[in-house]
Amino acid sequence: MTDPFRHKRVIIEADGGSRGNPGPAAYGAVLKDADTGEVIAEDGSTLGVASNNVAEYNGLIGGLRMAAELAPDAEIEVRMDSKLVVEQMSGNWKIKHPDMKPLALEANRLAPFGTTYTWVPREQNKHADRLANEALDGVRSGVTHLAGSSGADGAQGPGGEAVASRPRSPNEVRVRGWSPASDVRTTVILVRHGVTPLTAEKRFSGGLASANPGLSDEGRDQVRATAEWLAPLAERIDAVISSPVRRTRESAEILAERLGRPVEEEHGFAEMEFGAWDGLTFTEVGEAHKAELDAWLGSLDAVPGREGESFRTVEKRVLDALDRVLSERSGQTVVVVSHVTPIKTLVAHALRAPLESVFRMELTPASVTVLSFFGSGPDQDVPMASMRLYNAAPPGATTFGGPPSW
Repeated sequence: MTDPFRHKRVIIEADGGSRGNPGPAAYGAVLKDADTGEVIAEDGSTLGVASNNVAEYNGLIGGLRMAAELAPDAEIEVRMDSKLVVEQMSGNWKIKHPDMKPLALEANRLAPFGTTYTWVPREQNKHADRLANEALDGVRSGVTHLAGSSGADGAQGPGGEAVASRPRSPNEVRVRGWSPASDVRTTVILVRHGVTPLTAEKRFSGGLASANPGLSDEGRDQVRATAEWLAPLAERIDAVISSPVRRTRESAEILAERLGRPVEEEHGFAEMEFGAWDGLTFTEVGEAHKAELDAWLGSLDAVPGREGESFRTVEKRVLDALDRVLSERSGQTVVVVSHVTPIKTLVAHALRAPLESVFRMELTPASVTVLSFFGSGPDQDVPMASMRLYNAAPPGATTFGGPPSW
């Protein structure tokens, strides 16, 4: 059996089409070794009734799934003749159509960091186009692992010919760069709460010891928009977990109702406590507590407002809460509704960045950040992780402080 980790760079060629737009639809995807040109695997599958764009996105997803399984450690270049998909996945165009949003989110989840997207003329994408048409014609269905590659069952025909693979569950797909022992992936969808009256006035607003304001009407609208954006993924979401602070609990209830899940609470995801600064603006704190503010700025150990929490203290309880979620929800997808400081702390942890990086991140209300955790890597005692999305909001949504960052 050929070792799938021998592929250092791969190319995905993907396409999709609909006879009727919308009408009977299918996609095609080809996985190739970029250095040798060897075709590793092909996928041609029907989708039922769909539009051309939906079929094209499914072609991309099909290609990324083959890469995760058969070339898990490889750099990826995606080549497609769909200008829409290439520009949206490159972050150059906003995703406006509701049918595209969950597909783009799934593609982002599957694509490793550094994946590149290249537009090619249709003439250079004939292989993937042929696979899609063969699927529509009933000539083929599903993934085929070609000779010389490792199939899902590790099987080949007696003459080394290609054999069709059986479907794999997400937990069976090998994680990029890690051994089968770290195959289980837990996906954490982090959602910041919507705005409150204090958010709009840019006032310090801490955790359970704070004034604990609820969402404003604008904040509820923001969270409803995020809930609608995530709704197509509802069947894949196993739990909604909330900080117990009022504004996060209210946000979680809106999300949970739309996603069809109850709300669970985790105290470790509460916001940092700001002590005597709570409810004050930055300017007011500077006027009343200048020496404390000067000591706190850029410090991980200074305590705000005399009775607050340092960033180090918050880091410990947030990571303890993460450990509980990963232990209790291993292999699942969970929505965690939290606050600025805990979310930025989790991002720094996932990226193995120093905690100081929290000072260089921005996070808008009701935004979505997606982290995936994979068990433990080689010679390491902590879960390996990747960031799939950061500070994203529904396309076209208005958020406090300006348009969302993608």
